[in-house]
Amino acid sequence: MAPIKKMSIHMNPKPIDIIFDNLTYTVSYGKFNAERKTILKGVSGHFRSGELTAIMGPSGAGKSSLLNILTGFHEFGVGGCIKTTNQANKKKEGLDCKDSCYILQDDQLCPLFTVHEIMSITADLKLGPSVSKESKEYLIEGILTTIGLTRTKETRCGRLSGGQKKRLSIALELIDNPPVMFLDEPTTGLDSSSCTQTVATLRRLAKGGRTIVCTIHQPSASVFEMFDHVYVIADGLCVYQGSSFNIIPYLQTIGLHCPQYHNPADFVLEVVTGEYGHFSSQLVASANNPLWRTNTQCTKANTLVLPVEDFDEYSINNGIQKFSELYSAPSEIYRFFILARRCAVKLYRDWTVSHLKVALHFLVGIFIGVLYSECGVDASKSIYNVGFLIVSLVYLSYTSLMPAILKFPTELNVIKKEQFNNWYKLKTYYLAFLFVNIPMQMLFTVVYAIFAYYLSSQVLVYWRFLKFLLVCMLTTLINEGFGLFLGTSLSPVNGVFMGAVLICFFILFAGYVVLFAHMPRLLYYVSYSSYFRYAFEALVQSVYGNNREILKCPIEETYCHYRYPQKIFEELGMDETRYVKDVLMLFFFLVLFFVMSFFSLRHNIRKG
Repeated sequence: MAPIKKMSIHMNPKPIDIIFDNLTYTVSYGKFNAERKTILKGVSGHFRSGELTAIMGPSGAGKSSLLNILTGFHEFGVGGCIKTTNQANKKKEGLDCKDSCYILQDDQLCPLFTVHEIMSITADLKLGPSVSKESKEYLIEGILTTIGLTRTKETRCGRLSGGQKKRLSIALELIDNPPVMFLDEPTTGLDSSSCTQTVATLRRLAKGGRTIVCTIHQPSASVFEMFDHVYVIADGLCVYQGSSFNIIPYLQTIGLHCPQYHNPADFVLEVVTGEYGHFSSQLVASANNPLWRTNTQCTKANTLVLPVEDFDEYSINNGIQKFSELYSAPSEIYRFFILARRCAVKLYRDWTVSHLKVALHFLVGIFIGVLYSECGVDASKSIYNVGFLIVSLVYLSYTSLMPAILKFPTELNVIKKEQFNNWYKLKTYYLAFLFVNIPMQMLFTVVYAIFAYYLSSQVLVYWRFLKFLLVCMLTTLINEGFGLFLGTSLSPVNGVFMGAVLICFFILFAGYVVLFAHMPRLLYYVSYSSYFRYAFEALVQSVYGNNREILKCPIEETYCHYRYPQKIFEELGMDETRYVKDVLMLFFFLVLFFVMSFFSLRHNIRKG
């Protein structure tokens, strides 16, 4: 094998300028959204490729709203025009989402993966099988070198510092080499050193031909000078756009002089907040003067050092731009297996949702089985055995429902980020999640059912156990889907509360706490909406149905009323021939809740 050589490869994506004119943004609020507030009041500007642009302004000025509009994150209540200009000077309406990425203020990274692992997974999702594994490794190595994360390659994301997490978020989006990058407050929560490193990294990337736009609140003087272009917003209006070095001369033209050794960024924010008087009209009138802008040409001084062993077929002179042209977007089927693998690794490494739950189901299965010992064959304990069946349903329901409610809320921001940046389609992620999660839930059920069924002395006939196990599995999965629906449609606190209340409601109509014969006629019909009714009835049928023989009555008992299984069905008001119908109804609820949870998740993603 030939030694790996280090070659300088230029990361030159296609240059794209962003031009927006007279942008307005209005939101509705108050009771029934009767009141309206205008956030942006007709702002215009031009963000060029090869420049690092900072959108500045006081809190509530509208800088984040402008960024969200340019990215397409906000679509409703928006007026004005957004155009892009490519290298050939061709203009088109709006920005193609495939040409840009949006890095949010909070770094949404899975803490269980190392830097190299999360980069490899992202490379597979973005580049697909058309790029060889070796080429992906070269690309990842080069990006980590440029970003300055080589030494943390094998460190888990949960152990990274704030600055390292921010740079890793940038590195993930660089894999498919987007020409436009948006960042929301990339320096928030960072110390001065990490802040300087992050902005310096963005500046180097911009010099490679990208259009990089970020919001920033109050940078230090040294960080402020790194920005090629500054766009200042106050009260929804643009009060300055131009070079960071020209902002002091600009303010001097209207009689505002920055004190010596004073941070220019601090001074301009003090001006727009009215600490030196009201100059809004003068600032708005002078803001669009092109004299304050300094053109920045794309340079080749800052390049990506990429280790290359045999890279001739990729035309090194064109660098990663040419490299990116050689791959085609992977299919959703390919992404499905990548996401399934990611979910499986994550599930395995999170011991609280895998190892711990297996251990708990094992222990609880033994405990409940011993507690109901001999109930399965002792005719004097038949009614207690029916209690064992409802207890099994309640236990499996709560242990699958509650964790499911909290599942998507903890990952929602990650899904939103990856969805918005076109890593995959939502249905692909959802199916991959179910593909991994459903077998795990079934494993938990098997661990519980084997010990609980055997230790409670149920009839050791394989087909009865399989019927018992099938109902337990369906109940577990139904509650999983129901929990996912509650978690995506309500807040975690409200979801947990509503889940606990609704489970109690379903248990009441199962036919054990209140017998069907004792229910008012209206409530009896309501019981058909409870999946517990079908699950409980199917469990009773699996244990006592199919012409089960007469149970043994202990010698010390003079009379066992429930030694005949038919008596149990009569007492509970059940039909012992409805097992198949009950199972079909459970499948119906299973599909219903999983479909509802998907659409609820999609609605949650789309509303931002």
